[in-house]
Amino acid sequence: MSPARFPPHFTNTDHRQRCLVQLRSKNIPLEKYIYLNGLKGRDSNLFYDILLENMQEMVPILYTPTVGDACVNYSHIWRRPEGLYVSIEDKGRIREVLSTWPNLHDSRIAVVTDGSRILGLGDLGANGLPISIGKLDLYIAAAGIKPSSTVPICLDLGTNTQRYLDDPLYIGVRRPRPEAAEMDAFMKEFMEAMHDVFPQLLVQFEDFSTDNAFKYLDEFRHKYRVFNDDIQGTGSVILSGLVNAARLSSAASGLPLADHKILFFGAGSAGIGVAKQLLSFFTTNGLSPEEARSRIYTVDSKGLITADRKGLQEHKKFFARTDHNGPPMTNLVDIINYVKPTALLGLSTLRNAFSEDVVKAMCALNKRPIIFPLSNPVVLSELDYPDAIQWSDGRVIFASGSPYKHVSHGGVSFEPGQGNNMYIFPGIGLGSILAKTRHVSDAMVEQAAFALASSMNAEEEAAQLVYPRLSRIREISARIAHAVIRQSQKEKLDNNPYLRTLPDADLLGLIQDKMWQPPVLQTHTLGRL
Repeated sequence: MSPARFPPHFTNTDHRQRCLVQLRSKNIPLEKYIYLNGLKGRDSNLFYDILLENMQEMVPILYTPTVGDACVNYSHIWRRPEGLYVSIEDKGRIREVLSTWPNLHDSRIAVVTDGSRILGLGDLGANGLPISIGKLDLYIAAAGIKPSSTVPICLDLGTNTQRYLDDPLYIGVRRPRPEAAEMDAFMKEFMEAMHDVFPQLLVQFEDFSTDNAFKYLDEFRHKYRVFNDDIQGTGSVILSGLVNAARLSSAASGLPLADHKILFFGAGSAGIGVAKQLLSFFTTNGLSPEEARSRIYTVDSKGLITADRKGLQEHKKFFARTDHNGPPMTNLVDIINYVKPTALLGLSTLRNAFSEDVVKAMCALNKRPIIFPLSNPVVLSELDYPDAIQWSDGRVIFASGSPYKHVSHGGVSFEPGQGNNMYIFPGIGLGSILAKTRHVSDAMVEQAAFALASSMNAEEEAAQLVYPRLSRIREISARIAHAVIRQSQKEKLDNNPYLRTLPDADLLGLIQDKMWQPPVLQTHTLGRL
């Protein structure tokens, strides 16, 4: 068969536009994901060129909410190898498996998941790889990380989800998940091997189960260049949103910023991680650490978390209340009326947990209540934006974990905020890579949050937004990377002394210059389309 050739007048057409037409012809989000996945496989430069020009449209396909569907169905939609699987069966030879990656010397950042808690969808096992792929696509798009320097990894450790074990198309190892001792030994070997094979790599843990998320972050963060986006990234982006939301709320009520109270509905790894990060909101407003902790309340499936509860999980003890002496409180409206919070944050993955009664209870206490339903994807969100606007009569200060469209109410158009980790983790990654940091410290993550909060332009402030618009993401990521680099230098965690010599403006310019751009696409570079 003779080789295929381009049509003679192909160069007279706009192939980017053709790809967008093909994408938009598909009505089912998962089909859009599959199409974009195929386009990236055929021509990655074209894929990223289109992504950078159409971020608002494509990010919800490549990441939340559609990536959740992709993960659930990954064994059935799998087309080609895309990342690196490290199996529990590779124990004893993990270094050898990692060494098969084709871009060993270029690799700078890996996103690693074990598929045990994907986006609140549960244990998806080896189907979790798309979460690592999607996260790295956002690093590339938002911070200009070079595609060849990224390493998506899924740890195939089995699954406790029976339907996958029974599925003849399931691509993972068919066994239950390991017990703690076996898992700990695997992770120890894995991280040692990662450090040996990829000595310049930043590792982001993603969607581990709650207990393991905390455990492995604590175990490895001071040994290797590691951070956990579910704990630290989520906390950082919500801290940024709260800073701006509290200013709007206090402007309406006159309440001092230090007098805000936050009620968390959901106390898993994300909930407690966010809560700990928000302590700095209060300490930067003059409170002591103990006073800051007293301003935060947590609620789980059993109600308000108190220190006298029997069998309380270790990670929940930090915010457990010691000042409640009555019977257990389980009803959210009753808890709101008891706590009198100015802000209600949801990380529970319980759909519609914030009912009309809940919203109205918050409105009765606050002129401008802060309500952040942060669970992903949309089908797990505690509150939909149209309901929030209607039930609060437009008073709510809102940010969600998943994207929502503008809402009209009373002749006014309201624009939702989205507490998307995409605002934070690309800049943290870029700054850590450029500064060659030894670790990712809490202060680096905190400074990323304050850099995001201060990145609003005049138009966004006039619109009373709590987050800048996503269309400015590369500008925002550069500012966050700048803040991360400077903080790493203050803590003497950096290994790039040249950056210390640069004035702030020059450092920001260098960061922007280092951001990868797709090469100019010519007909001869389009390859197989």
